[in-house]
Amino acid sequence: MFDIKKQLSMLPDSPGVYIMKDSAGHIIYIGKAKSLKNRVRQYFGSHGKSSPKVEAMVGNISEFEYIMTDSELEALILECNLIKKHRPKYNIIFRDDKTYPFIKVSVNEEYPRVLKVRSMRDDGAKYFGPYTSEGAVNDVISLIRRIYPIRKCKNDIKRMIQRGDRPCLNYDIGKCTGPCRGIDAKEQYMQMIDEIVMFLSGKSEALIESIEEQMQAAAERLDFEKAAYFRDKIGSIRILTQRQKIVSKSSVDQDFIATYFYEGNACIQVFFVREGRIMGREHFIVEDVLEAQKGEVLSSFIKHFYSYQGFIPRELLLESETGEDEVLESWLEGIRGQKVHIKVPQKGEKREMIEMVKKNARESAEKFSNISKLKDSSELLDDLKRLLGLDKTPKRIEAFDISNIQGVDSVGSMVVFTQGRKDAKEYRRFRIKTVQGADDYSSLYEIVLRRLKKWSVRPELMLIDGGKGQVGAVSRLLLELGEDIPVWGMYKDDKHRTKGLVSLEREIELKRSSQLYRFICAIQDEAHRFAIDYHRSLRHSKLKKSVLDEIAGVGEKRKLLLISHFKSVENIRNAKLEDLKTVSGISPEVAERIYMFFREGKQIGRG
Repeated sequence: MFDIKKQLSMLPDSPGVYIMKDSAGHIIYIGKAKSLKNRVRQYFGSHGKSSPKVEAMVGNISEFEYIMTDSELEALILECNLIKKHRPKYNIIFRDDKTYPFIKVSVNEEYPRVLKVRSMRDDGAKYFGPYTSEGAVNDVISLIRRIYPIRKCKNDIKRMIQRGDRPCLNYDIGKCTGPCRGIDAKEQYMQMIDEIVMFLSGKSEALIESIEEQMQAAAERLDFEKAAYFRDKIGSIRILTQRQKIVSKSSVDQDFIATYFYEGNACIQVFFVREGRIMGREHFIVEDVLEAQKGEVLSSFIKHFYSYQGFIPRELLLESETGEDEVLESWLEGIRGQKVHIKVPQKGEKREMIEMVKKNARESAEKFSNISKLKDSSELLDDLKRLLGLDKTPKRIEAFDISNIQGVDSVGSMVVFTQGRKDAKEYRRFRIKTVQGADDYSSLYEIVLRRLKKWSVRPELMLIDGGKGQVGAVSRLLLELGEDIPVWGMYKDDKHRTKGLVSLEREIELKRSSQLYRFICAIQDEAHRFAIDYHRSLRHSKLKKSVLDEIAGVGEKRKLLLISHFKSVENIRNAKLEDLKTVSGISPEVAERIYMFFREGKQIGRG
C-alpha cells in the first residue's frame, strides 16, 4: 500500500514533474516544481486547499510519483507534454486546441503566391498573422487577388515556359498576369508582391501614397483608364484597412492577455497586435477557478495556447505576473528561436491596452454567461432528468435528424450537448448509404447503428427529431444491440414549432415559457440546422453540373469561359455562331459544335 507520509519525506529538493493518481491508478493532476520537496508537500498542508477544486483533488489523491529533471525549464517542457497526453481531470484544460490561420506570401518562389496556411515554416516565405477569424483571412486574400492579378497555381513556371504550355483559365479571364507565357514582366509582378507585403505589414498609408502618385502620373498623361484603375485600388485598400484598428506605433509583434473572473469561472481575452494594428482577438472560458489562482490560470493558458501556435510574438503583455515568467520566457524562446519578453505594463499606452483587453474579457464573460446558462446548466439537466425519469443526469445528450428532398440525397446529423452546452467538435454527419427514397425510420436506424459501431462513448440520453415512429425505429435498434440508452422524440405542433418530448410510453408537452422548452428547442434547431447545411452542400455540388457538360470538347475550363463571357446558359443557347467564335479559348470547331448542340432538339437544363 502506498504510504503518502513516507513518500513525502523522501521527496528530493530538485526540479521535476509530479503526477497525482486516484485509488484506481488514474492520473488526476500533473504539475511541475522548482523543488519537488516543497511543492508536493503543500498539497497536504493548509496551503493546498485554496479552492473547492483543489480540495476535491487532494481528497482523491491515493498516490503520487515524480520525475526529476535537470532544470525548471525541462520540467515545464515535460509537464506540457504529459498534460497534452493525459489531460488530467483537475488540471486547467483549454478545450479548443486549434491553430489559427496565417497569410503566407511565398517570396521564396520566383513568382510568389498568397496563401492561407495553418503554421509557419522556416522556408524563406513571409508570414502574417495569426488571424482568429477564418472568414477574415479569406476576405483579405480574396480582396488581394481581386486587386492584384497574381498566380494561384502550383505549376512550375519555368517548365511551362520550356514546354510552351498554354496559360490556364485565370489568365484568360484576367485574374492572372500569366507569368507562364514567358513574357519578361517579372519586374511588374514583383511590384505587385511588394505592395501586398506592404499592406499586410500594416504600412497601408505608405502604400496608398505610392499608388496615389501613380494615379496622378497617369492622369497627367491623360491615361484616365489607368488612373481610374489606381483610384479603385486605393478604395479597396482603404475598405480593408478600416477593419484594422491602429493601437501603437511600434512594429513589434505583441499579444495582450488579460482575465476576468466571475461566478467561479474565468474568461481569458487575447488581442493579437501586429505592426501596431489589432489583427484579431479571441477569448477562452475556464471553469471552476478562483481569482486567487490568476497566476496559475495565466501560466496554464500560455503553456496550452502557444504549444499549438506556429507563431510566437516577440512580446507577451500580461495584466499580472504568472509566478514563473522567466521559465516561460525561456520555453517560448526555445519555440520561437528568438528572444521573447513577458512584461506586465504598469502605465502608458500598453497599460491602457491591457485595460481595454480586460474590459473585453468582462464583456465576453457576460455574453457567455447569458448564452450558456438559462439557469445553471447542471440544475437544468437535473430538471430534465426528473421530468423524463432518467437514472442518470444526461451530461452527454446526442440528437439526430434526417434531411432530404423527396428522398434525394438523404443525410443524417448528430449534434452533441455536453454539460448542457453545444459540443461542436463532437458533431457528426452521415450520408445515407443503405436506404432508397424518403424513409426516415430506416435512415435513423442506419445512422444510429453506424454511430454506435464507430464510437465507444455512450450518451445518457438520445433525442430524435420526430415522433413515436422515429423513436420506435431507434428503440428497436438499441434493443437488438443490447444498449440501455433512453430515447425520446422532439415533436412539433401544426405550425412546425417545438412542442414537447415523446417516448414509446408517454408524451410530455413542454410549457413554452419554461427554460427546459428553450433548451430542447435549441437542441432540435441545432440538429436540424446541421443536417440541412450538409444536405445543402451536397445539392450545391450537384448543381455545379451543367447541360454544357454534355457537349463533346467542352470541359470545365471551356464551360467557365463560356459562362464568364455570356453570363448564363440561356444566353449561350441563343448566341450566334459568330459570337461563339469570338470567345477566347473556344476554337471554331468547338464553337460550331456548341451552336449545333442547341439547335438539334436538345433540351436545356440548369447551367
